[in-house]
Amino acid sequence: MTKVVSIEPPLGGDIIKIGGDNPLVLIAGPCVIEGYDETLRMAGRLRDIAHGLSVPLIFKSSYDKANRSSLHSYRGPGMSDGLEILNEVKSRVGIPVISDIHRFEEIGQAAEVLDILQVPAFLCRQTDFIIEIAKTGKVINLKKGQFLAPWDVKNVVEKVKSVGNENILLTERGSSFGYNNLIADMRSLPIMRGFGYPVVFDATHSVQLPGGEGTSSGGQREFVPHLSRAAAAVGIDALFMEVHEYPDQALCDGPNSISLDFLSELLMQIRKIDDIVKEFTAGKGV
Repeated sequence: MTKVVSIEPPLGGDIIKIGGDNPLVLIAGPCVIEGYDETLRMAGRLRDIAHGLSVPLIFKSSYDKANRSSLHSYRGPGMSDGLEILNEVKSRVGIPVISDIHRFEEIGQAAEVLDILQVPAFLCRQTDFIIEIAKTGKVINLKKGQFLAPWDVKNVVEKVKSVGNENILLTERGSSFGYNNLIADMRSLPIMRGFGYPVVFDATHSVQLPGGEGTSSGGQREFVPHLSRAAAAVGIDALFMEVHEYPDQALCDGPNSISLDFLSELLMQIRKIDDIVKEFTAGKGV
């Protein structure tokens, strides 16, 4: 049985529980914050879709995407403005928020707003950085690097635990498969879940083609539904997805983002699969 990580909604209501035998949680939103109005509108629409299907939701979006392919790529509004917008999502839309952190200087201010602090895949081996984030005591989402074997994630977990923080989520986001390509190995999900913490499947980054467009990453969003259903069938605690109103116009990761209009249908399928899997595995620790 995995540890259950609990997150309290900002405006009250049921505690969001990730892990154990609890139903699947959705972590969704655009790759990067594109503006105040756009973000609040997306958060509201996502909330309505998830609520209609009784799926707990955590809103994700980056205030600064520091690992873009090109120097000239859009990165977001920056930490101060971005965190202010995410705080508005909490106070006005009423859902918890997650964003990735790239620098030591951001940790304190980000921890005051974010419900989950995310360690980007490229930084998952940076010991001092991970320990400093873990010291906040907040829930930490560890993205497994594309270069890391699933069993090596245990070493990253030990770094977080070394400062007494066991509020850990482990996210699979695909592994490097040659140049400009990723592949999702479903074996990694039960392997990482075996460490005793909830696992998350990042369905949209797993179909990314890193640097595939030269100055930006490409993607194969047509495979997102297939991998999402497969991950739910294997057994996951949360599904991570980049969702946009108009993916082809997104300022970041459009090729691997799914359309908001398609989310409801896909989420309905995933929830049904998750219900079957959780019914079969409840209390068995698998």
